[in-house]
Amino acid sequence: MNPDRPIYMDHHATTPVDPRVLQAMLPFFSEEFGNAASTTHGLGRMASEAVNGARETIAAILGARPREIVFTSGATESNNLAIRGVVDRRQNAGRHIISVTTEHPAVLHPLKRLADRGYDVSLLPVAPAGDAEAGLVRVEQVADALRDDTVLVTVMLANNEIGAIQPVEPIARLCKQRGILIHTDATQAVGRMPVDLRQLEVDLMSFSAHKMYGPKGIGGLYVRRRNPVVKLEPLLLGGGHEGGLRSGTLNVPGIVGMATALEICAGEMQGEMARLAGLRGRLFDRLAAALDEIRLNGPALDRPAIRLPGNLNVSFGGVDGETLLLNVPRLAASSGSACTSAHPQPSHVLRALGLSHEAVRGSIRFGLGRGNTEAEVNAVSAAIIDSVRRLRRSSSRPAVQSGA
Repeated sequence: MNPDRPIYMDHHATTPVDPRVLQAMLPFFSEEFGNAASTTHGLGRMASEAVNGARETIAAILGARPREIVFTSGATESNNLAIRGVVDRRQNAGRHIISVTTEHPAVLHPLKRLADRGYDVSLLPVAPAGDAEAGLVRVEQVADALRDDTVLVTVMLANNEIGAIQPVEPIARLCKQRGILIHTDATQAVGRMPVDLRQLEVDLMSFSAHKMYGPKGIGGLYVRRRNPVVKLEPLLLGGGHEGGLRSGTLNVPGIVGMATALEICAGEMQGEMARLAGLRGRLFDRLAAALDEIRLNGPALDRPAIRLPGNLNVSFGGVDGETLLLNVPRLAASSGSACTSAHPQPSHVLRALGLSHEAVRGSIRFGLGRGNTEAEVNAVSAAIIDSVRRLRRSSSRPAVQSGA
């Protein structure tokens, strides 16, 4: 382990591009650089064939049909296209939308815009802190919230802050029984856990390459084409690319990179999930054994069906999370007081669990990933333990209970 190299544990924010992914992308920047829509010559046809091959690879891994995969610039665009595309296309079907308080801003903000336009948006609460299923919405809550005028349900598959894996499959079955469309933001799930659309039964699903060791600026949206055929109003108009749903010249290197990244993740998934769960457990056990006033945020760690294996979110009583990170400069992680760097504010996810302002500010999110090792976990835990002790000793205010 290089003592000068940062220890990266922020894999929920982004991941490094895998060298194998980069190698697959390189030819499409300067050698096979054609526009995939320009199929009247060889370079364009080569690009088109690469896009078609990538689409087939992604569809096969996710349990979809190739024509159900729409390429976008990333999950934020995919979420907007799914939500706004359904609502704008089905304006006469109803004006009620159901979601969850802990969704990503790329879902919550479009919903807020729709609420401003007169739509009725129901944001369901989640199980509170201290519950073994903290952060999960109950299927019964969704069932009770469904109405005759419900046009869309959107529930994320895996949470970006606390790793909670929502019961999307039974919720989707409920929606299908009522003829209501369901979308899931699977940005944190695809590439990190098994995702099979044949079992999940959602109508729309968003995902992004840079969360699974692929490049930034490329993502996808699954759009069901059978039972039912889902029709969306496009956000971008122009050349009619992607079946008219997303106009714009295709990012061929990015598309190839995303397919390669997903293929690698799928091939290594079972072993990697077990390895990350072990490292995550080791990190938490070392912190909990050495420090008091420490609490786990989100579902229990021994419930792999409801928590991502590489996710750990912890509150340290009597310590400010950002200050703690500044005191461990080698560690790259996120604090609970700035979940959205463009507009820093206390994490709405942790507040939705019922945590106090002090507990939210004292939280750290660790996102373990492919490059992390046991030696790094040992180094990070030792540095955090030392820094927490020093910060508590130097604090002029008494330590607070993290669950207060």
